[in-house]
Parts: sequence; C-alpha cells; structure tokens
Amino acid sequence: MQYESILIEPVLSEKTNLLREEGKYVFRVDHRSNKTQVMEAVRRLFNVHPVSCTIINVKGKPKRLRYRSGYTSSWKKAVVSLAKGETIKVFEGV
Repeated sequence: MQYESILIEPVLSEKTNLLREEGKYVFRVDHRSNKTQVMEAVRRLFNVHPVSCTIINVKGKPKRLRYRSGYTSSWKKAVVSLAKGETIKVFEGV
C-alpha cells in the first residue's frame, strides 16, 4: 500500500483539538491498514517520530431518509502519539 493511501484525512473536532495539545493526532485511515503501517506513513509524510498508535473501528450510526432506514458507513480511526516536543506543522497553521 502507498503511504498516501493509508492516511485518508485528518479528523478535526473539539475533542481532537484537545488531544492535539497533548501531542496526539487523529486520522481517518484505510480499513486494511494496521498500526505499524499507519506509524510508518505518518513518519514518512510529516517527518516526525511517532511513539505509539491506537486504532479504533468506528461503527456506522443509524440514520433515516424519509421512509427508509439505514446506516452510515463504518470507518477506521487512528490516534498517533508523537515524541515530546514534536508537532505536525500542517495542523498548527504554520
């Protein structure tokens, strides 16, 4: 797998902004990727040193559209912790 295809997009919310202050960054990742692949992709794409990675499978929520009920798509989330003092400049706005 290509490193660019492992990380789909960053997850930006109030909760992830608080985690970012602790040096943890949250990404939506490919459902076939594992922890080592995610850490290697972050290391290569952002030139930082990830220390750990936690992966969570997020289940789809039930939704309704008029008379039909269904679910949103399930997806995989990765929380990557960086070494102390390191940041990803794209998130910081620099």
